[in-house]
Formats: sequence, structure tokens, C-alpha cells
Amino acid sequence: MVDLWQGLSQAFWLVVTLDAELAEIALRSLQVTFTALALGCLIAMPLAALLAVRRFRWRRTVIAVLNALMGLPPVVVGLVVYVLLSRSGPLGVLGLLFTPTAMIIAQMIVIVPLMASIAHQSLRDLWAEYHDLLISMNVTQSQKIKTLLWDARRALLTAALAGFGRGIGEVGAIMIVGGNIDHVTRVLTTAIALETGKGEFALALALGFVLIALTILVNLLIHWLGQTEREGRW
Repeated sequence: MVDLWQGLSQAFWLVVTLDAELAEIALRSLQVTFTALALGCLIAMPLAALLAVRRFRWRRTVIAVLNALMGLPPVVVGLVVYVLLSRSGPLGVLGLLFTPTAMIIAQMIVIVPLMASIAHQSLRDLWAEYHDLLISMNVTQSQKIKTLLWDARRALLTAALAGFGRGIGEVGAIMIVGGNIDHVTRVLTTAIALETGKGEFALALALGFVLIALTILVNLLIHWLGQTEREGRW
């Protein structure tokens, strides 16, 4: 019990004093996750809208695959990306393994199916309401997609938030492709795993506090944006 309270007090002190190592790891985590989230949204949201608007032969199959990939084990994603980016892999010439770029790629693969599936459910319901109107206006396919994406932007924020939550908490995939290299690819989750294994519970707890705080702050920010937009309509 004494060791626990001592670790908690040390962790609190590291957070309050903005420990340099702690801040560096936290900023790198945000950089990797937000980059993966931004790039993932550029793929997931238009894909979700396309699946809601357009009817084609393999549409149901694509939707089923996306839903199945929501539960894809991150360590498997990390292994696949590792093989692709390794020196003997097809993309090894790029030299991306054990870099933040490799971590971003792995996170994108993990979060895109999740965001696309959640966004598709919202856009599908909205398309049911807009279908007759947009068809009667004789708008193009791209205009339909743009209209759905704009009018469902608050629901899409929820999908993006789900992607952020899964990305910021990911450890398996980015541990494999990033290597948890100090000052290069070490992020909050991999650092927590490392420090816990070393018995450095104070730093591990401090990192955990920062991870929880960042997740809560982003959730509050998304909630505030949604409330602000709702109030602006009145």
C-alpha cells in the first residue's frame, strides 16, 4: 500500500511539473493518432457515404467485410504491416519500419473500418430521408455524397471520436511496427507497457493519467462542438 501511494504521489508530481519525457511521449502520441485519424477520415467518411448512396453488386459484401474488420486484432494488423515494410517485404525499400509513419499506417488500418461502419449507419438513415428529395433535384452522385457528409457532420464526429479512442489506446500494432524506440516511436501506450515491466510504476501511472486526461478532453471537445452547433441553429 505504501508503494502504491508513493507511486501515485510521484506520478502526480510528474504530471504537475510537466516532466519533459512525459510531455514528449504525450505529444508524439497525439501527433501519431491525429495524423492517422485525419487520413483515416478522408478514407472512411466518403466510403461510408458511397455505400449509403450507391447500389452495386458487391455492396452488401463490402459492408459485411467492414463490419467484420471492426474486430480485427491489432497485433495481426501490426504483423501484416511489419511484413510489408520489412527489409525483405515489398515496401521495404521505403525504409518506413520503426518510424512514426509505420505507426500511422497501422493505426489507420485499425480505425478506418470502425469509423466507416459507424458513419455508414448514420448516413444510411439520413439517405432514407433525403433519397426522394435528392433524386427529384437530379443532383450528381458526388453532390449526394457531399450533402450527406455535410448534414451528418455531427454524427460523423461521433465516428471520428470512436476512431480516436481506439487509436490513442492502441498498443499491439504500433509496438510491432514502431519498436517502442526512445525519442523516436515511443508513445503513451507502449511507454506504459515498458515502464510497468521495468517496475517504474510512478512514470507508468503518470503516463496513464495523461492518456485518460487526453481521451476525456477530446470527448469534451467533441461534445462542446456538437452543442455549439446545435445552439447556433436556434
